[in-house]
Amino acid sequence: MTSPIAEQGDFVEVIQLIENARQRVNYRVNVELIDLYWNVGEYVSLKIASEAWGENTVKSLADYIKSEVSQ
Repeated sequence: MTSPIAEQGDFVEVIQLIENARQRVNYRVNVELIDLYWNVGEYVSLKIASEAWGENTVKSLADYIKSEVSQ
């Protein structure tokens, strides 16, 4: 029969595997969010620079994103 201390040691290793996976997931999510923000910022910047969008367009875009994403 395995002693309770050995089992707890095994359990600690499992917890460490879970924590490592969570860290990797958080890292990937952050990378994707940075890419998203960069791409959106570039898109908006190009639209403003080309004068296709006026001053209030960014505010309208923010309002539109809020209404669409919260659904």
